[in-house]
Amino acid sequence: MSPGSPDTPPSDQQVLLQAVRAVLAPLAGLAVEQGLPYAAVEDALRRAFVDAAKAAQLAQGLPEHRLVSRISAATGINRREVTRLTQAEPDAPLNPQASLASQLFTRWVSDPSLRVRGKLKALPRVGEVSFESLARSITQDVHTRTLLDELVRLKLAHWDTEADTVALIDGAFTPHGDLQDLLSFLGQNVGDHLQSAVDNVLSSESLHFEQAVFARGLPAAAVDGVRQLARRHWQALMTEAVPLLEAAQQDAVQAASQARTAATPPPETHRVRLGLFTYHAPAVPASPQTPPATQTGATRRRAPNRS
Repeated sequence: MSPGSPDTPPSDQQVLLQAVRAVLAPLAGLAVEQGLPYAAVEDALRRAFVDAAKAAQLAQGLPEHRLVSRISAATGINRREVTRLTQAEPDAPLNPQASLASQLFTRWVSDPSLRVRGKLKALPRVGEVSFESLARSITQDVHTRTLLDELVRLKLAHWDTEADTVALIDGAFTPHGDLQDLLSFLGQNVGDHLQSAVDNVLSSESLHFEQAVFARGLPAAAVDGVRQLARRHWQALMTEAVPLLEAAQQDAVQAASQARTAATPPPETHRVRLGLFTYHAPAVPASPQTPPATQTGATRRRAPNRS
């Protein structure tokens, strides 16, 4: 069998890359829906690679000397970029590069000539003072209709096709506490879930509990039953887990107090996240001659073969 032929088993890195693409797909969808440009995500990914490589180097007890070169070799990121990222403050807030849509929005709301008695006015789509002229003041590289479609998609503007005018939607691009809370929860919750899966793959022991059941070929009516099942079990799990966690926290507070009294180092503490989730999506439609596939099973953590 020649490399790359259909009968050649995929390499570990090929399978890993497929897993990375599966993980990145929903994140890319979220970024596109929220108007976050690729350049900002790329910079965040570079930071994550550099931080991971730095932690791996230091965990091996290697000296700080030539750390930048070793990180560059491990990640493939050039040394100049590694130096920039390693010298940045670890807790510094990320400042994503504004997308063309957000630049256009900012220009529109900040230009006093585009207001009437303090209120933003609708603009004719084309003309001397229009959405088209405003868009061209931002960029000449993207067609004005493309920018209009993007603003409408992001629910930042409304295009009245009859009057052929464009108006901003009130409250657009205003931070919403609920959305920010949801995004923060997403990062923490999914981040911990993914970290537990990664730890299990990289370890010869099962460090974290992580299992799931799956099924294909279910009728749509069965989905609600699965959700109700998860809710019932989650309520039961919460009823038992919360008192257990609260009691453990009290024990940790008491142990820390005793350590301060005895002038000894406080005992090590850990954080725990316990979750349960369901997910459903339409199956790929089968051809009229092919009956829908059915499959039920479980996925569980398996120790990697290190032979």
